[in-house]
Amino acid sequence: MMITLTVIFLCVTSSCFFASVEGGVRGPRLSNGQLYKFSYSTEVLLDRARGSAEGSAGYRISSSVDINLVWRNPSSKDDQLLKLMIRDVKIEGVTPRPDKANIFSGSTSQRILGKSNLAMLQAPFLVHLKLGKVKGLYSYQNEPAVIRNIKRGVASLLQLQLTSGKVEEVDVSGKCPVEYKAEKDRITRIKMLDSCKTVETGFTTHNQVLGVKTKSSSVTEFTLQEGFIKSVVSEETHVTSVNARHRTATKVVSRQALVLVKKQAGPQETAGKDVAGVIKSLDPKFVTIALSPSKARSQCRGCPSLWQHWQAIGKDLEPERLSKATVPRNFLSLVQSLRRATKEEILKVLMNCSKTALPQLVDAVTSAQTPASLEAILQFLDFSKAQDLILQERFLYASGLASHPNEKMLEALLGVWKGKIANNDIRESVMIIMGALVRKLCQKGGCELPTVVEVKKLILEGPDRTKEESEVQMYLLALKNALIPEAIPLLTRYCESEVGAYSIISITALQRYDSAHINEEVKCMLNRVYHQNKRVFEKNVRVAAADVIFSSNPSYMEVKNLLLSIGHLPHEMNKYMLSKVQDILNFEMPASKMIRRVMKDTIVHNYDRFAKLGSSSAFSGYIARGMDVTSTYSLDILYSGSGVLRRSNMNIFALSNGAHLHGLQVVIEAQGLESLIAATSDEGEEDLESFAGMSALLFDVQLRPVTFFKGYSDLMSKMFSLSGDPISVVKGLILLADHSEVIQLQSGLKASIEFQGGLAIDISGGMEFSLWYRESKTSVNNRGALVVNGNVTVDMDFARAGVEVSFETEASLDFITTVQFSEYPFLVCMQMDKATFPFRELLTKYEGLPSGKSFISRKGRRELVSGSEFPLHQENSNMCKKVFEGSW
Repeated sequence: MMITLTVIFLCVTSSCFFASVEGGVRGPRLSNGQLYKFSYSTEVLLDRARGSAEGSAGYRISSSVDINLVWRNPSSKDDQLLKLMIRDVKIEGVTPRPDKANIFSGSTSQRILGKSNLAMLQAPFLVHLKLGKVKGLYSYQNEPAVIRNIKRGVASLLQLQLTSGKVEEVDVSGKCPVEYKAEKDRITRIKMLDSCKTVETGFTTHNQVLGVKTKSSSVTEFTLQEGFIKSVVSEETHVTSVNARHRTATKVVSRQALVLVKKQAGPQETAGKDVAGVIKSLDPKFVTIALSPSKARSQCRGCPSLWQHWQAIGKDLEPERLSKATVPRNFLSLVQSLRRATKEEILKVLMNCSKTALPQLVDAVTSAQTPASLEAILQFLDFSKAQDLILQERFLYASGLASHPNEKMLEALLGVWKGKIANNDIRESVMIIMGALVRKLCQKGGCELPTVVEVKKLILEGPDRTKEESEVQMYLLALKNALIPEAIPLLTRYCESEVGAYSIISITALQRYDSAHINEEVKCMLNRVYHQNKRVFEKNVRVAAADVIFSSNPSYMEVKNLLLSIGHLPHEMNKYMLSKVQDILNFEMPASKMIRRVMKDTIVHNYDRFAKLGSSSAFSGYIARGMDVTSTYSLDILYSGSGVLRRSNMNIFALSNGAHLHGLQVVIEAQGLESLIAATSDEGEEDLESFAGMSALLFDVQLRPVTFFKGYSDLMSKMFSLSGDPISVVKGLILLADHSEVIQLQSGLKASIEFQGGLAIDISGGMEFSLWYRESKTSVNNRGALVVNGNVTVDMDFARAGVEVSFETEASLDFITTVQFSEYPFLVCMQMDKATFPFRELLTKYEGLPSGKSFISRKGRRELVSGSEFPLHQENSNMCKKVFEGSW
């Protein structure tokens, strides 16, 4: 009895869910001799992420769709060939507007599409449906891609599964994982768009802080009646936002609806053994078309040529305007124009550019990152001639900061390295920047590319192959950029070098690695350096080693030994270490818990140890704290016992959703200046050559250091010529964010998404030294203008709609350190000032037809953000009062 009931239950269940005779899942079936008349509509809406549907840009295509059964496989009722015909096409706007603002008002579908396109859209096409899946699509040759995609979009609504489960399906969106949820006559299809495989390719900025994120969803609701579709309603949404500012976001909403209006008598099915034979008998002109569209070649209708574009904006890229937002805005538009240009067009502009605007043009050409732009810039620049120093360096820096470099770019730099390079500074920059490209390519999974392997071998073997100090530093700086695990043993060895520059580069390189790479062997070496177990090291080397220990999950004994050393160090190093510990505790850095644990020991934590005098300091603070991104800064200053600056280190970091970006580092170093004020050098620094220089790291890329002076004679020749005027460290235009993708909508339409961020930057540093007033002053000046644009366009050739979101700002940040060393303890005042700056947002929506009719809507918001002086520790505030009181 139980067996009988079970069989009856299974049969009833199978009937409800249309299980096939073969035991598979049956799909929807059409009745023979019936014509199913549907109403169909698809619309696309474009707006900012929080925009309402009523204010969106976009358009709607509506029509009727007739479907009838052409053929059914005699041996399987779920193997069917359907004929579809689109009729009564209408194109209109999605947002109600007055006739003057409605570009579709008074336009017929024939006028918008053209007579030929309309005829092809309304021509019949065939869909091979087997077990609910579209197995084939047949239409006519030479159909425009847009017309064919609309037909693909209609066919995608006929594909469904009648039982719950997860499958992989192919339709106009690509090959996508799909989940079905079936309940009686209602079926829900959820498409995992983020996992779809398509032929469309794009690119994005690797660092997530500067990157862009797209969240997508697609839900289709089917209602069945008498074994076939009664209605289908589908909606998919794509929201693209800037990670650092989620408010700057665009939204694409695509909807489809297919609703059965009525059934009436229709043609009888055709007899035949297989699909191919039936199709040939119906019309031999039918051809098979792929379910997924092929990659479309992007076109920019109505766009000016590169030469015309340059003529219009070239004057806005002059260097004196670099701090204005118009410069990065025009830079971004120029990059887009360069990406569409040929090598010959790019060379024409390069050859006819003014000398003052040429460096900015080189930035743009390099940032375009196309084969044509790379070939053009390499042909234009002659590295065998020293007079193009500025242009060559701008090309190298733009290459190092490239948003999505490929192996070809690294191969090009390797070719430059192997060729003749007239200027030694350029030669060093080539090697250092190759290290940066190695890291970026490895981050994208390209560590085993032939060129990457060759360059890795080159920079790993370089330091031991030369005796030239400058060349060893060059290779170590390249390794600092590359951050490859294979370099850790080499860097560990050079940390204990007798040359202080080698040690400081190697230690700061190790600091950039993830703490997981700082193993026990590396930690033992760092402790040897700090505690001088084998030999005496310079102060800046020792404090750098301490910084790495503190940031690498230090053990109880490591922290205890560091703290116990305070009081037994040179005066200023005592003060620096004390300030560093307090900064870690105040800023709640990872090592703070271990430090608090160690400080419970009164031998470690006592007044004598924690009351050391001095002017050196370490301080961290917040520039901005928001929901999207948190920006912090740190200022570390180490002086010699005589009051002369030894090392100044300013850092700016950004953190967003767990991602980390070292936005800026400016280090000013000086040594061997004690003789100028008849002072005694600190231990281990008695024989150091007079030197002052600056080093910059920009957006995780170490740049070539700049030397102010080197050697006593050079120092004396420049001593009285030092005016305090800043020396440029880096100046140029940077493609900060770069995201491009094409989203194939289920309706058959395509959404092109472009997000870009452009930064005009000018970083400079200066150093003044007065023996008369016994005062020194160092300054780091940062000037910049930032523009971020996000643009989404849906272009059907015969109708175009889009939305653009953007924001821009102009800002400056100055860091000034004034030291008066007429007495000890000497007075030190640090200032970090942010000037008042403007902030602007803009939202643009647009629609257009080939006839020239267009609609544009713009909305903006402006505000002035007040400037401020960033707070440092109270001790610094007290010092500044004394310094400025004395100056009056």
